[in-house]
Amino acid sequence: MDFKLGDKLALVSGSTKGIGLAIATGLAREGTRVIVNGRTEKSVNEALAKIRHAVPTAKLEGFAGDLSHAGSTATLVKQFPRVDILVNNLGIFEPKPFEDIPDEEWRRFFEVNVLSGVRLSRAYLPDMKQKNWGRIVFISSESGIQPPAEMVHYGMTKTAQLAVSRGIAETCAGTGVTVNAVLPGPTRSEGVEEFVKQLTGGKSVAEFEKDFFMNTRTTSLIKRFASTEEVANLVVYVCSPLSSATSGAALRVDGGLVRTCF
Repeated sequence: MDFKLGDKLALVSGSTKGIGLAIATGLAREGTRVIVNGRTEKSVNEALAKIRHAVPTAKLEGFAGDLSHAGSTATLVKQFPRVDILVNNLGIFEPKPFEDIPDEEWRRFFEVNVLSGVRLSRAYLPDMKQKNWGRIVFISSESGIQPPAEMVHYGMTKTAQLAVSRGIAETCAGTGVTVNAVLPGPTRSEGVEEFVKQLTGGKSVAEFEKDFFMNTRTTSLIKRFASTEEVANLVVYVCSPLSSATSGAALRVDGGLVRTCF
């Protein structure tokens, strides 16, 4: 299928690994010119090399900077004043008992996971509206619907992203700009592998996966972690002109984990 993305410029925040890297790779495979973002030049250059290895014809740009900071966002927007597609993927997570999460951690998670996307959307939305075409996608999580007991602060930010994405979509009514949230379920990535080590003290990912879906995330229908590519496939579609009737939506790629039918 031709997603008609060959003439578009996309920014994927936090795209040097995991779901973000898979999204950047998927967009590049469709001919999109992609701005790859990470906190360091080293991480960005490594990601660019990985994408070029997977997609030799990839059209890529790189931007090293922590987009949870307003100063880095301003520098980025000065270098790339307009984009057609914005994927707000930047995010952090960490298992921690609720009683042990101090105020500064709540603020840090909100700054990284929510305000980074708010700033970028605020910067790029006016031009999208002016040209009457654009795509903004927030990478939320099923944790935004079912907040996890092991990281309540993370779940809070993912719920906030749902409110922000729907609210921005409301401001785009009657235009060619769409704003959506994509909600991955448990996904196997470098971050999740590190999460498993922290949570279990050394259990293998395969052992954890089997136990996790048998005893913790029992409502999953696929009974396994999704791959980052499976999540990226949905995001690439949502970024495309083919998804023009989809806006203000919370789109789940959660393996059937959430049991509600809405």
